[in-house]
Amino acid sequence: MNDELHIFTKTEVMLRHINIPFTILYLVIVSIHLICGASEGLLAYTYYTKPAIVLSLLLYFISQSKSLPKSIRLLIILALLCSLIGDVALLFESLDPMYFIIGLAAFLIAHIMYILAFLKDRNPRSKPLGFIIMLLVYASVLFYVLKSGLGDMLLPVLVYMLVILGMSTSAYMRQKKEAIASYNWVCIGALLFMISDSILALNKFYQPVAWSAVSIMLTYALAQYCIVIGVLKSDTNSR
Repeated sequence: MNDELHIFTKTEVMLRHINIPFTILYLVIVSIHLICGASEGLLAYTYYTKPAIVLSLLLYFISQSKSLPKSIRLLIILALLCSLIGDVALLFESLDPMYFIIGLAAFLIAHIMYILAFLKDRNPRSKPLGFIIMLLVYASVLFYVLKSGLGDMLLPVLVYMLVILGMSTSAYMRQKKEAIASYNWVCIGALLFMISDSILALNKFYQPVAWSAVSIMLTYALAQYCIVIGVLKSDTNSR
């Protein structure tokens, strides 16, 4: 009974102060994009719906983050802007492989911005060694599966993997008892980002993944949402 009450309390804390109208709007945008992406007749609309996902988050974050420290606010805005550029670039990947490189570079910079923002709110007493080992094992297995299909992309993908591992680790290092809801949201978002990128990499460099378009975008959209909500819920924003 106490365990159930504890889980309920933690869930209630995480969901407290969530902006319901924006969340509904965001889910509608994501749903429309997934429907368009899954239907050949509606594929052309993804050129509008895909950028709308992060653009809506960016505008929401700008409007809600005025009490955050300026440095963290700016870094998150830059991360979302780079993500938006990456989303647009990947839309044109089929026209020219260079767009994939541009998209990869944009998301690489986005992750670096997230790392810098998370480190500004880190817990100095955090001990992430166990978490880092777990991530390295996961990344090593994934890289082993992918490496034969990477070709000239081996080094860029390896660098990208290391950076996103750094992003997840810096999210983990934000853990504080007085801001546990913020930590949970951001950490979940970072892990979902890893899952999304893993599916994308497997689909592109190993073999086609069933329903990859849906799974990649769903985990990605949830990842960005969780990170934004988590940062907005940080203790520095509620002082």
